[in-house]
Amino acid sequence: MEDMFITPIQPWNRIGEVGAVGSDAGSSTVVKGQEGISAFKGIFEEAVNNVRTTDQNLAKNQYLLATGQIEDPHTVGIAASQAQLAADLLVALRTKAMEAYNEIMRLGA
Repeated sequence: MEDMFITPIQPWNRIGEVGAVGSDAGSSTVVKGQEGISAFKGIFEEAVNNVRTTDQNLAKNQYLLATGQIEDPHTVGIAASQAQLAADLLVALRTKAMEAYNEIMRLGA
C-alpha cells in the first residue's frame, strides 16, 4: 500500500496520574493552589478547543460534500463521529465536575 488516506488516531495529552492501586495508593501527589487551578482549567480548555476544531472540520467536510468537491465521502461520517465524541466527552467532563462540586458542598453541611 503506497498511500493510506486513513490518519492514525492521535492520543490525548495525559490528564495526570490518577493514583496507584494497592500498597502505593496513599503516595499520590496532590496538586494545590494556582497550579491545581491551571491544570483543571487546562483540561476544560483542551476539551472545548477539541469540540471547536472537530465541529469546524465537520462543517468544512459537509460543505465540500454539498458542493461536490470532496474526494472521499466517508470523511464526512468520520468527521461527524469525531465531533459527536468530542461533544460527549466535554459533557461527561462537565457532569463529573458538577458531581464533584456538589459532593464538596455536601461535606461542609
